[in-house]
Amino acid sequence: MEQRFLGRSGMQVSSLALGLMTFGGGEGKFGAIGNVSGVDARRIVDLAIDRGVTLFDTSDNYSAGQSEEIFAQALGGRRKNILIATKAFGRTGRGAHDIGLSRHHLISACEASLKRLNTEWIDLYQVHNHDSLVPMEETLAALDELVRAGKVRYIGCSNHFAWQLVKALGLSALHGWNSYQSQQILYSLLYRHAENELLPAGSDRNIGSLIYSPLAQGYLTGKFAQDDSKASRLAITDQLHGVDNDRARKIVQALIDVAASHEGASPGQVALAWLLARPGVTSLIIGARTPAQLEDNLRACELTLTREEHDLLEQVSAIAPTYPRTAQNVFHPERNPPVFAQPARKKPRND
Repeated sequence: MEQRFLGRSGMQVSSLALGLMTFGGGEGKFGAIGNVSGVDARRIVDLAIDRGVTLFDTSDNYSAGQSEEIFAQALGGRRKNILIATKAFGRTGRGAHDIGLSRHHLISACEASLKRLNTEWIDLYQVHNHDSLVPMEETLAALDELVRAGKVRYIGCSNHFAWQLVKALGLSALHGWNSYQSQQILYSLLYRHAENELLPAGSDRNIGSLIYSPLAQGYLTGKFAQDDSKASRLAITDQLHGVDNDRARKIVQALIDVAASHEGASPGQVALAWLLARPGVTSLIIGARTPAQLEDNLRACELTLTREEHDLLEQVSAIAPTYPRTAQNVFHPERNPPVFAQPARKKPRND
């Protein structure tokens, strides 16, 4: 599997990463997403490692920390060559400091994650959201302390506006702190809004982009077109009605048509292959409740789409530009070419 450098760092990550939101005990809101544990978790982790996956992504609030614990048990003694990414922000208790991005919460949350993950360090520690109630300087200084203490190797953010990301980079540079190397963001053929500012900002600042929900919670696999959706996450969480519309169905049909021209390919593989070739994309975080689901997703690395197929998917999923891109397109398009006009697979540096 292709390995890509994460942002400006020297850390290389697999182009497909395994998301561990499905690892848990089946209770609470995450129970609808997955209840993988024990032997099943070990089989999924084994398959991912065998196929070249090096990055595993979880969070301290996935099933109240059970995701981290189950992954640690499944990983066993194979820690050395595996990259662990986890996140902090969500509520972990009833106290005032059991949520958010204060120094108090971040340091205690990191210590708790290290214990659950049974590791001495976290390769990529990410803030799960922006905290408008805590000064950004406090958050960044605390993250820098964790890196300097050797508990964290690299840091990243998730679900930030582009201006919040760039502001954080500026503050880190000003104070000499370790800075964000990645942003974890929502992006897929169904949700292309990251192309407006997040991906261009990441490309401009050389920040890696880790893509979550690349299959739109399974919608882009085509299961809904086949009426095989009763047990899906979207159906269980009552989100299907907000996703399933004419545009979405046209995208799925295009994926089905493209898959039919590649022997053995599935619509989900086509959707992932399209994303893997997009500018600014470092790694796609794929989830799985069974080894079969994971195997299907992993085969996306073997699929190469034609220029015509890229164009078809581009056209059927296109979204209307927003301001100020509209003004740039109208008044001076020759000075502001589209950032995502040509897909280009990111290659590792050789230096």
